Amino acid sequence: MKRQAAWIVGAVVWMGVGVNQAWAWGGVAHQAVVAQAVDTLPKQLKPFYKAHRAELPTLSLDATPSEDAPERRFALDRLLPFPFPDVPTHEEAFKTRFGAEGERIGRLPWLVLESYARLVAAFKAGDRERILGESDVIAGLAADLHDPLLLTDNADGQKTGQHGLMARFSVRLPEAMGRRLKLSPDAARYLDQPARYVFDVAREAYVWLDNLLHDEALARRGLPGYDEFYYEAFEARCAPLLAKRLSRAAEDAGSFWYSAWTDAGRPELK
Repeated sequence: MKRQAAWIVGAVVWMGVGVNQAWAWGGVAHQAVVAQAVDTLPKQLKPFYKAHRAELPTLSLDATPSEDAPERRFALDRLLPFPFPDVPTHEEAFKTRFGAEGERIGRLPWLVLESYARLVAAFKAGDRERILGESDVIAGLAADLHDPLLLTDNADGQKTGQHGLMARFSVRLPEAMGRRLKLSPDAARYLDQPARYVFDVAREAYVWLDNLLHDEALARRGLPGYDEFYYEAFEARCAPLLAKRLSRAAEDAGSFWYSAWTDAGRPELK
């Protein structure tokens, strides 16, 4: 009964979100990532974020879902086979190589890097509101970078007969799991080459795409629809993958915060 109730709550929350908007993780996943990211930070930086965690937009009392857009993805398998050799990390070089087709697959890695630059600038300026706001933005983008479905042209399962998979995995499964969704990120670390790192993360996350497609198909086998029995089977098969991707996302969010603060000269924060 508890699992059935959790699924019903998740379904009710999801009813307010159109399928075409589901380009990224849902609110529950983002909240989990941001909350856990604070705990990954070293002692020099953690007190600032803990003191102002309620001011992080995702964790505030009046939190609203982030705006989803087709740019928040990177369907590189439309252009190259995995492991995507020799992909330019500079956007202009990427556009030069792939032309108009390259502009249609999304900009997720560069959205992360643009947010990172703004966060460094916010730290240098000592602007608390900008620091917290941009920290929230980059945490959401870092989480998106860990969603295998945002890295493929089969984002919604439409090519494998799994239509609606983006909504089910990225939004409804975290909602249905509720408190059973446990994250265990490692400590934040300094990223000395953020541009290279975001592409490495994308490759590592993409590896899990086939596992997700396979396990979701098994969870759906023999069931008439996407009811509580489906979500029980889906959770049993895919919850470890979900928790791992979100744990890594929290670790990376904290790492981007820590690295931006370091690159800004480690200013004193209040």
